[in-house]
Amino acid sequence: MNDTILVNVQTLASRVTAVLLDAGASPDSTAATTDALMHASQTGIDSHGARLAAHYAAMLREGRLNPAPHLTVRRTAPATAMLDADDGLGHYACYRAMDTAIEIAAETGLGAVGIVRSSHCGAAGAYALKAAQAGMIGIVTSNSDANVTLFGGTLPFHGTNPIAVAAPVSGQAPWLLDIATSSIPFNRVRLYRSLNHALPAGVAADMDGHETTNPHEAQMLMPLGGPEYGFKGAALAGLVTILSAVLTGATTDPNMIPMTETHDCGTARNVGQFCLALDPARFIGRAAFERAMADYLWQLRAVPPTQADSPVMAPGDREWKTAERRAIEGIPIDPDTYRFLFG
Repeated sequence: MNDTILVNVQTLASRVTAVLLDAGASPDSTAATTDALMHASQTGIDSHGARLAAHYAAMLREGRLNPAPHLTVRRTAPATAMLDADDGLGHYACYRAMDTAIEIAAETGLGAVGIVRSSHCGAAGAYALKAAQAGMIGIVTSNSDANVTLFGGTLPFHGTNPIAVAAPVSGQAPWLLDIATSSIPFNRVRLYRSLNHALPAGVAADMDGHETTNPHEAQMLMPLGGPEYGFKGAALAGLVTILSAVLTGATTDPNMIPMTETHDCGTARNVGQFCLALDPARFIGRAAFERAMADYLWQLRAVPPTQADSPVMAPGDREWKTAERRAIEGIPIDPDTYRFLFG
């Protein structure tokens, strides 16, 4: 990214923590949100990293977000539970929900937790990763307000609706998938506006539904797959809505208050999330799972690449390399975020 400022990882984390606390967030909410934002910034998901601290601080001050939520968990069956996020920061709720899912999975083999009355949770991979770090497979989804058009549609209907999956790999960093079901996250559009960079072709549309590469004209996104295969992304977005909102009782995408570009910053949005943890020991067995994962990834990475200097990578490989580099070089921050965090 051009036109950015490099900031030391620890320095950036301390500033994110400071601005959230200053906006009134409780220590627990702040710690969870800082962890999630730093995961995104360290692994190269800049659209969902430290730059979001400004938005969260504003929503805390405006009243949309509960600064000190009381999270409540209700066990509904041996393998299922519901978590009420009390309109707090979604990061706090998602970490707690995945912790609960892991605890349940340790008892029953799998644990599924739905989240209601939540808010934007940043990069969903941060919570799936919690399961992998506990030796389990984690799956996380979250719905959001409508800013993605349907395949062949002219109006926004679904949110960017991410799907994240993480799996443990013995002796290695976890396998980690974290994707939006839209062409790109809308926060990428906001980031490109800040940087004044053109968007890639085929990812965004203007208010009339026509494709645009101008981030300042972009009013909605195209579903994953673009103009030809966007029916795939639109269907996956629907799956996320079903798991995150229909199943939990949260607000569905087209009925949700926008995250930004709205004058209503005081009404809670009732975002929904879904966390699933699966214990491999209850399926093929721990040792056999670890052997199979190691063999699978060895074969994957051994596939000859089309370009000799660009080896084939598994999901997560790029992110872990980015984290290693940024730990040394620092994290690139866009000018608007730098001014907000550092004055």
